[in-house]
Amino acid sequence: MKSTFASFVAAAAFFVSSVHAAQPLYAQCGGIGWTGETTCVSGATCTALNEYYSQCLAGSGSSTPPTTTTSKPTTTSPTTAPSSTDSLCGATRTKFTYFGVNESGAEFGETKIPGVLGTDYTWPSPTSIDYFTGQGFNVFRIPFLLERLTPPSTGITGAFDSTYLSGLKTIVNYVTNKGAYAIIEPHNYMRFNGAVISDNNAFATLWKNLANEFKSNSHVIFDLMNEPNGIDAGVVYQAMQAAVNSIRTTGATQLILVEGTSWTGAWTWTSSGNAAAFASLSDPNNNVAIEMHQYLDSDGSGTSDQCVSATIGAERVQDATNWLKTNNKKGFLGEIGAGSNDVCVAAVKSALCTLQTAGGVWIGASWWAAGPWWGTYFQSIEPPNGTSISRILPEALKPFM
Repeated sequence: MKSTFASFVAAAAFFVSSVHAAQPLYAQCGGIGWTGETTCVSGATCTALNEYYSQCLAGSGSSTPPTTTTSKPTTTSPTTAPSSTDSLCGATRTKFTYFGVNESGAEFGETKIPGVLGTDYTWPSPTSIDYFTGQGFNVFRIPFLLERLTPPSTGITGAFDSTYLSGLKTIVNYVTNKGAYAIIEPHNYMRFNGAVISDNNAFATLWKNLANEFKSNSHVIFDLMNEPNGIDAGVVYQAMQAAVNSIRTTGATQLILVEGTSWTGAWTWTSSGNAAAFASLSDPNNNVAIEMHQYLDSDGSGTSDQCVSATIGAERVQDATNWLKTNNKKGFLGEIGAGSNDVCVAAVKSALCTLQTAGGVWIGASWWAAGPWWGTYFQSIEPPNGTSISRILPEALKPFM
């Protein structure tokens, strides 16, 4: 079934470029800015998922957006994801359980190991946490470097560096004491000390040790590894599954986030092999979600402030959304970022609309990135003057709270 679905997606990609033939199953057929064909092949109906994206789906779904109201969105809760139908997306939305920002800094200076605190790397600012919790956000993803936590001299299964661990615990406790959630994640791309982490037992032991440090804090979330790449999807899956199993042996019950290969991109989830590999992901506690990342520039790298189109966000997360639904999985968009211009604001909104109108399969999202050292970086949302504060925050993020 998965290979059949992949062929539908491939067919959709071909037919989207044509305006002369009916769109195949799962292809886009409408939405803001869409100029292609709006009819679907026999047996499929052009169904509005939100105002930015309509898709050819099997059956006789509505070809127009549902009737909307203008009720004010309610505040999200970590235990309840309420639904509402309003004019923002033109469809029923399920609010995110977790919505926030990445708090970057402790992973800086990756060539300086162990590095000097305040010179090569820094921890997130408590005032930044204060600002975003005051805005209503409730989750903070905190990157760190494995080589600083577990020095290369002892390997990833060795004792943790007490000073660096203390720094991590300090910011984690600050976040969780405010009632928010802290996602801890090694920002290592499935590498350690310059080499791919290939020993699943060692990776599992690392996470067993980390879980023992944080298992008593119910507001800590474990993100197993940032953006594996250049590694077979099946190999990455085996490492992630081993770590999930190992964490549960400690008695830790918190949410676990796993990431796939190909930088865990939502738009490459099927083509990278992640879709096939992660379909069998399991957790004895049934408290695991798949983290994906998505940027909206031409190559999906997040290095340009120019977005492909106003609807590129919806387009790039739709395939992954369909996969989550088909495989009964939950997703978390751990990184999304774009420039602060009209096209990008619309593109971010289109992505978040697609996530929130997907029936609750996406449990949350976080912007990349806050952090005290980003300066004029075009995606910086560090208060008070980060580039993304003036437009992205009020126009593209807060409406989805």
